[in-house]
Amino acid sequence: MPLQYDDSVFINCPFDDDYLPIFEAIVFVTYDAGFIPRSALEIKDSSVNRLEKILNLISDCKHSIHDISRTELDPVNLLPRFNMPLELGIFLGCKEFGSRKHKSKSCLILDRTKYRFQKFISDIAGQDIEAHNNSPKKAIIIVRDWLRVQSKRTNMPGGSTIYKRYSQFKRDLPLICEELRLEVSELHYVDFSHVVTEWLKSNPLKP
Repeated sequence: MPLQYDDSVFINCPFDDDYLPIFEAIVFVTYDAGFIPRSALEIKDSSVNRLEKILNLISDCKHSIHDISRTELDPVNLLPRFNMPLELGIFLGCKEFGSRKHKSKSCLILDRTKYRFQKFISDIAGQDIEAHNNSPKKAIIIVRDWLRVQSKRTNMPGGSTIYKRYSQFKRDLPLICEELRLEVSELHYVDFSHVVTEWLKSNPLKP
């Protein structure tokens, strides 16, 4: 699939196991809505530092999704992780100070609950924050509705329809992985994206 700027969506979110159900749901709905999800996980190149990867991805994507819900303290260091707010700040700076192309960027900011962010990042109080309540279905509906508004595409299926398709995909996933000699528990982002796109090709929306 060619990487088109207008259709590319940078996903800035936690990569831990607890968040995985939300992450996979976001990747699926982005593809099913006709867009291309992009993630730092797609790049495995030790010659490029992580921040450079993030900068390139943000530059290459018109849209981005930022989940700032992971604020728990690390059990070892007793410190929170600031990667997601940092990458959100880079995106907002790119939109504000970038070229004419970058000024048209759009983003969706997610958290667990609606006003929780005001306690730890109050400077974005003027932004519209959407709450997924740790629900993959809610995340799918939110992302679909946001992409619908941003793209103005009239042929996009509704969020509940996409969630039903996602549920079927999850039921089919073990068999698909078996056929591809992959393990569901070991799927890397690139493998997961490939499986999603292949499933979507085999299960197009009925007119």
